[in-house]
Amino acid sequence: MSEEFSKKLKNLLFLDIETVAAYPSYDQLPDRMQKLWNKKATGLKKGDDTLSDEALFYERGAIYAEFGKIICIAFGGFYWNEQGEASFKVRSISGDDEVALLLQFKELVEKYRPDQLMLCAHNGKEFDFPFICRRMLIHCIEIPKALQISGKKPWEILHQDTMDLWKFGDYKNYTSLDLLAAVFDIPGSKSEMSGDQVTRVYYEEGDLEKISRYCREDVVVLSQLYLRLHCQSPVPETHILRTA
Repeated sequence: MSEEFSKKLKNLLFLDIETVAAYPSYDQLPDRMQKLWNKKATGLKKGDDTLSDEALFYERGAIYAEFGKIICIAFGGFYWNEQGEASFKVRSISGDDEVALLLQFKELVEKYRPDQLMLCAHNGKEFDFPFICRRMLIHCIEIPKALQISGKKPWEILHQDTMDLWKFGDYKNYTSLDLLAAVFDIPGSKSEMSGDQVTRVYYEEGDLEKISRYCREDVVVLSQLYLRLHCQSPVPETHILRTA
């Protein structure tokens, strides 16, 4: 690993978010939001009426910042141990109080210099980064400079996206983190659950810690994929530190 690449890694913060529908069921949506969801659901169905508006909200509401909320943010970074070996540490913040969670994340991000910190997520430019910013605006939380992109030139936005790195400008298809992990022979994160189960696990099982573990593992996979996309060896499992 070159000194230049090692320096770049030290400024990278890898992250992943887990989101759920903002309400346990469609019936609990305020009347105004129900009507707006019905309108959105019409477009989502695309002629397929097998799912009701109610079922579609439970299944898809989590992926829209207007109808969902963040319950977990996991983040991690590379460091070098006493032997000079590349290592990785990941932790997460989670909770039912989205405002408290976002404020914790904001405090964390603002510890870094915004002109040096690079945020990295898989499909982060399309999902994680804008979702966080939109939810912050809804709660009137000032967006950290590292996430602000308005008025910036493309080269001034220090965001990395592993899906972008894989696409090479081809925007026809979505490629999942799980698929790329398999392609590069990286252990996956789906042993306990998968992303489409998060709303159910949260509302029906109430198992926030299970979701947090899953989110942390996604960040581990993300970091290993980033290395492989730069033709670097993955960090050994013994050099990965996970904390709640």
